[in-house]
Amino acid sequence: MKQHILPALKLTFISIIVLAGIYTIAIWVVAQVGPNHGIGETVSVNNKVVGYKLEGQNFTADNYFNSRPSAAGYNAAGSSGSNKGPSNPEYLKQVQDRVDTFLVHNPSIKKEAIPAELVTASGSGLDPDLSAEAAMVQVARISKARNISEDKLNTLVVQQTQKPLLGLFGTEKINILQLNIALDKLK
Repeated sequence: MKQHILPALKLTFISIIVLAGIYTIAIWVVAQVGPNHGIGETVSVNNKVVGYKLEGQNFTADNYFNSRPSAAGYNAAGSSGSNKGPSNPEYLKQVQDRVDTFLVHNPSIKKEAIPAELVTASGSGLDPDLSAEAAMVQVARISKARNISEDKLNTLVVQQTQKPLLGLFGTEKINILQLNIALDKLK
């Protein structure tokens, strides 16, 4: 018994040092090199923090670009997907309710033209970005609500579109918080 317990205790002690000590310190050092030293990149307007750049927020008013739905209720502490499959009746009803709500607020859009990302939650439930297509499909509603020409709004969407890394990695995307801040500045 003694020959099994001592190696197990040694392995446990080494694992604690490596995983709780060295690994934790290594992650902390890497975070210190990153933007905002691992605290999160805040977005400010008039010296007031209005959100985080990499955390999705709930925008549902007709005069703003709507964000992607969240399975976590936009709570970063409980970040998660819904874990419901595409054949789950509850999930299908939830998506259909989102489609119906979108169509009520965007009557000029046909059901087939709604990008999936506007009615389905992301894996984390906190996706801060949308595609340019998902933003463009909302332009008519915002134009009417704010009395701003659709051409101005289309130009704003194009200006806020971030290109893929090195033109190769990823897709074009728009940070909804930053887009809505730019929208508020638009006259």
